[in-house]
Amino acid sequence: MKSLWLILSNPRYFAPAWVFASLNILFGTWAIYIPTVKESLQIDKATLGIAIFFLSLGVFTIFPLASRIINRLGVGRATWIGVLLICATAILPMLAPSFITLAIALFVFGATNGFTDISMNTLVTEIEKEDQQNFMSASHGFFSLGGVLAGLGSFLIPVLEDRVIHMMLAIFLVLIVNLVFHGKYKKIVAAPIEKEPFSFKNFKPLLLLGLVSFVIMGSEGAIVDWSGLFLKEVSLAPEAIWGAGFLGFQLMMTLGRFLGDAISARIGSVKIVALGSAMALVGFILVLTTDMVLAISGFALTGLGFSVIVPELFRIGGNVKGVESSQGVAFIAGTGYSGFLVGPVILGFVAEAFSLNWTFFTLLLSTLLVLLASFALRKKRN
Repeated sequence: MKSLWLILSNPRYFAPAWVFASLNILFGTWAIYIPTVKESLQIDKATLGIAIFFLSLGVFTIFPLASRIINRLGVGRATWIGVLLICATAILPMLAPSFITLAIALFVFGATNGFTDISMNTLVTEIEKEDQQNFMSASHGFFSLGGVLAGLGSFLIPVLEDRVIHMMLAIFLVLIVNLVFHGKYKKIVAAPIEKEPFSFKNFKPLLLLGLVSFVIMGSEGAIVDWSGLFLKEVSLAPEAIWGAGFLGFQLMMTLGRFLGDAISARIGSVKIVALGSAMALVGFILVLTTDMVLAISGFALTGLGFSVIVPELFRIGGNVKGVESSQGVAFIAGTGYSGFLVGPVILGFVAEAFSLNWTFFTLLLSTLLVLLASFALRKKRN
């Protein structure tokens, strides 16, 4: 919790942490309106999955270009431009009058999200180097906190009755706070780093870690995208409750990220992956009861379980014998985002061909595989 206090007590650290929160405030506000957008455009679940695929495709497409742009602009300036871009593009999916325009809008919004994501993570890395202060994990906690704020905003749905106005309010909140604090990081420039090509001879030890990353990040994206529809169509929850699953997931994800480092220090990285996947497994069982209260509790428990897994995968991947830490982390990130890219599409077709129940049963089975993989990881490290 020391890093959390550091952020809250010093504007130099709060400024970049708020960018993390900003990204998820806008993304989360879009997410809670997914059922409404689906209904207004009269598209089925499979078609919605394809539209969401374009959002992930936008994120993935910007990756090869982002570092070059960031180095040219300077990481602080690039982060500020990223904030302006997400504020400019977040409204587009809410205005889309058709599936085609929705797909295009989500691609653009995804690309600006991806650029801001890389910029802000690079910014925190550079500040950590300059100040010899660690606050990356707590910054990711602020990302989850942004999702909590977006989830709380779901209770405004029946009050505002207008998704465009709701998103404009979220953009206003993000923009005002960033306007006040962006001067604290705008002039920061990343130190030049000598790049090394990834060595595929070390691919095998990372394969299992990459598979777990693929499953977990794909599952996280699925919960964000489909939890509202599940509560609406399966649990038959009232409109004001549609965002409660997303809120519970993000709230417990935030708590887990603020506390995870201390727990990991006590029990170790592999054990915390096993613990997190076991908790998520129970969470999915609660979701599949379809009872509204139990389902919301299940989404929350899954968020707590997932919160500690991906940071530990990065930690383990950065310490694989014979692999540069940056290469291991890059591999974990790449496989994870691949899961984020294809997961919504696959699960959208499962939901349309069978049901949303089958979608979440698929996620349960995937989480069970992660739990089994954690035992394999433990044997390899012993």
